[in-house]
Amino acid sequence: MRAIVFENFKTFPSLKDVDKPTPGPGEVLLKVAGAGACHSDVAIYDTFEEGGPGAQNPPFVLGHENSGWVEEVGEGVEGFTKGDAYLVYGPIGCQRCRACSRGQDTYCENAATNPYMGIGLGRDGGMAEYVSVPTRNLVPLGDADPIAAAPLSDAGLTPYHAIKLALPQLAGGGKHALVIGLGGLGQLGVQILKALTGATIIATDMKEDAMAEAEAAGAITVPGGPDQVEQIRELTGGKGVDAAFDFVGVAGTVNVAMNSMAVQGRCTIVGIAGGTYEWSFFTNPYEATLTNTYWGTIEELHEVVDMYKAGQILPDVERFSLENGLDAYRKMEAGELSGRAVIVPHYA
Repeated sequence: MRAIVFENFKTFPSLKDVDKPTPGPGEVLLKVAGAGACHSDVAIYDTFEEGGPGAQNPPFVLGHENSGWVEEVGEGVEGFTKGDAYLVYGPIGCQRCRACSRGQDTYCENAATNPYMGIGLGRDGGMAEYVSVPTRNLVPLGDADPIAAAPLSDAGLTPYHAIKLALPQLAGGGKHALVIGLGGLGQLGVQILKALTGATIIATDMKEDAMAEAEAAGAITVPGGPDQVEQIRELTGGKGVDAAFDFVGVAGTVNVAMNSMAVQGRCTIVGIAGGTYEWSFFTNPYEATLTNTYWGTIEELHEVVDMYKAGQILPDVERFSLENGLDAYRKMEAGELSGRAVIVPHYA
């Protein structure tokens, strides 16, 4: 079968022929419906150093945002019908620690000794015609479109997890939420905030079209610039935002988020761009929390799918055939994608 493969560090991936996987015991083989292209993939092949934090040893098929239809099942698997559509929970932990028992494989206590981080993260992913997945990692989609759903496994789950943890700060009237960075995750973050809270949503980005999309979803937008923080604070009546979500994570955006915070607010850094922030007792609003999150739980992915099926969230996707899949990464690196790129191996 054809697949997009990460073959070496600091090397652009290849489109090549690989063996079609065979589902092992407790696994299901999916005919891939869609595989989202994520900036984390770029980090895998272009940023990470061999042996460094986050690095996964090549070669393996990329793609950790996946959906597909049941093709066949492995030994001991029951309850799955050929042709049924599923979304794939990407992380795979040890399945025996406390974190994994909560469905939070991203925080597996044995991550350092696991053979891989997940599907498309050390283990063959969904940028291929077929992918093999443990049954535990499958979330049913029913009649919902699996191609548009593919990015939800990360671009939907990651902001959902971050927002859900901040709901106490956003409960009640007169609350304000700030979304920084209106790419795939940020746009879904605006939609999730709109569905789950009554907060006034302030969104900011450098791109006018991205801000227009956020406005259409119910946000008030503020463009990037030297008076960015002042404009945000003015919209809150001077008190600052109760919760901020930085989907970029460079030093500049972290500073905007923290300088916009209200007393007892919560600032969550979701983007992994490596920005730093200098904290001071006298400049940090009292009891304002600066934290980070990573992905989410499998239970939360079921909740994200519920929102998708209810029409509360909808990713903006640009479809690519598998043969043109490398173009998706080129466009993503160049900042030329308006939404989330989804590779559709069985493109009609």
